[in-house]
Amino acid sequence: MASLQHSQAIKGAKVLMVGAGGIGCELLKTLALSDFQDIHIIDMDTIEVSNLNRQFLFRQSHVGQSKAKVARDAVLRFRPHINITPYHANAKDSNFNVDFFKQFNVVLNGLDNLDARRHVNRLCLAAEVPLVESGTTGFLGQVTVHVKGKTECYECQPKPAPKTYPVCTITSTPSKFVHCVVWAKDLLFAKLFGDKNQDNDLNVRSNDAARSSEHAGDAFEWSGNEDLEQYGRGIYDHVFGYNIELALSNEETWKNRNKPRPIYCRDVLPDRMTQQNGNVDRTDDLSSASAMASLGLKNPQDIWCLMENTKVFLEALKLFFTNRRKEIGNLSFDKDDQLAVEFVTAAANIRAASFNIPLHSLFEAKGIAGNIVHAVATTNAIVAGLIVIEAIKVLKKDTESYRMTYCLEHPSKKMLLMPVEPFEPNKSCCVCSKTPLSLEINTHRSKLRDFVEKIVKAKLGMNSPLIMHATALLYEVGDDLEENEIANYTANLEKVLSELPPPVTDGTVLTVEDLQQEFTCNIHIKHREEFDEEKEPDGMVLSGWTQAPPEKKDGKTSIGNGASTSRSLPTKVGITEIDIEVKEISDGIVSPGTKRKLSEFSDGSTVDQSSDVDETRNNKKTQKHDDDDDLVMLDHWDGNMSKKRRSP
Repeated sequence: MASLQHSQAIKGAKVLMVGAGGIGCELLKTLALSDFQDIHIIDMDTIEVSNLNRQFLFRQSHVGQSKAKVARDAVLRFRPHINITPYHANAKDSNFNVDFFKQFNVVLNGLDNLDARRHVNRLCLAAEVPLVESGTTGFLGQVTVHVKGKTECYECQPKPAPKTYPVCTITSTPSKFVHCVVWAKDLLFAKLFGDKNQDNDLNVRSNDAARSSEHAGDAFEWSGNEDLEQYGRGIYDHVFGYNIELALSNEETWKNRNKPRPIYCRDVLPDRMTQQNGNVDRTDDLSSASAMASLGLKNPQDIWCLMENTKVFLEALKLFFTNRRKEIGNLSFDKDDQLAVEFVTAAANIRAASFNIPLHSLFEAKGIAGNIVHAVATTNAIVAGLIVIEAIKVLKKDTESYRMTYCLEHPSKKMLLMPVEPFEPNKSCCVCSKTPLSLEINTHRSKLRDFVEKIVKAKLGMNSPLIMHATALLYEVGDDLEENEIANYTANLEKVLSELPPPVTDGTVLTVEDLQQEFTCNIHIKHREEFDEEKEPDGMVLSGWTQAPPEKKDGKTSIGNGASTSRSLPTKVGITEIDIEVKEISDGIVSPGTKRKLSEFSDGSTVDQSSDVDETRNNKKTQKHDDDDDLVMLDHWDGNMSKKRRSP
């Protein structure tokens, strides 16, 4: 009977997969082999060469084609009688609304970014469809189950924001290679090739009055008839020479720091490149798309010397202006744009050389600039299998058996997979528990645009927001708006909050809503005059979306679902010893569940033998994030991978 129910639950299920990449390929294959009959796939991406080493449903001949469609065709070759419906589209498109989600029995996520995960989570909540979420980074992985009203939603525990750096560190005092990459990507590349109207903290004043008479004060303006190599050398001298000398003039800055050295192009590359390399003007397709190809540099894992970086810098800039001039002014950095990666790598390395920071290869720089952790196919396969196991439990409504499972890189107490019971909904969550938030902001300086971009979109993940003050509509996005409405809302964006009609001041409550996500949130405004530029770079602080304190229930304690390190279960900061139920893997035999302290799984620390759980809770040791750790790049992962250390 149980076997029959199992079979009926699978065959009668209508499943939605979101994402057909590393996890998605494994997941679709596993679903098909598990006898699922009706599978729908959404993925907006096309296949790239870099996908082929792990996304096994794709071949070289598929490059440039839709991932969702090719994955469907590949699986139908060995499971021709099942129904697979692909959608080559963005999961955030308006077509995929709450009504669309309601037709499915379960949604399975294999996404690679936080914004899309939030969106799917909210649609699943609104449609009351269970969601199985997943992620991998290298050898680490996780699978979590989210059922409205029974378990926490994906957003119940705040996700760590992407690592940011103070502007002054990036522009003036870099100490790590990642600082140089951020400078090269977000400042220099954006200034040269991006939107000229965007604010940019790069110093653009030139010390060379002989430059173009029309743009004598701007070192980045190309006159149109200026020799491109000479133009490139001028930019090189400005950002790596003149600007460094200018920084050195402030002696106070360098009292406790190593001083950088100015680097001028003539000192590294005295002769013109055309005199040094007869192949530099080749016009074949490969050399026109890549500075490396043009210069005969082949291995992306080689670390270029300063002269090679200088050549790549000048050649890449020349190729942009020669072959891609129409794109200049609208370009943004893309990790899959070979020429952009080459330019950013060279610029970051030259800056690193100036500040006595070790140089890195293009392969390493690309990983940093594109926030990449190189995926491991085995981890994707394990996680896909775990997703299907949890999906079957959801379809059978076997609530007591739901598990959130974490994959570890190294065995800890003979464990590689760590299952944990799902946690209850967080009463402080503004998404599934509708808890109001508070925002500290200077209402006399901050514009509505700042609020929309930094809070509504970046923090709350809304795509089509509607903002109301009591009954007054301050801002709305939609295709059905009249021209006068669009003009009015656009004008409101440029007004400071206290000058809006009606004014937004201390004590105001704003209602923010995304109609597609069916998500509404109330935000209490608190006026604040000053903010710490380094600790609070946004100039505003959103609070109230915090973890609920652990509740006692049948002697159990909930813990957070952040990401794990390679040797410890994910926990809330501040908790190091918690009773959890785990299953040991030993010689291929799974032993019965046993109670263990979390401290057992953290760096080989000894077990606290105390049997008094409450006493343990009252004597928790705190953990601190190590601010000195390098940036961690994430792929299909949302957790905080920072290393932790015990306080003394």
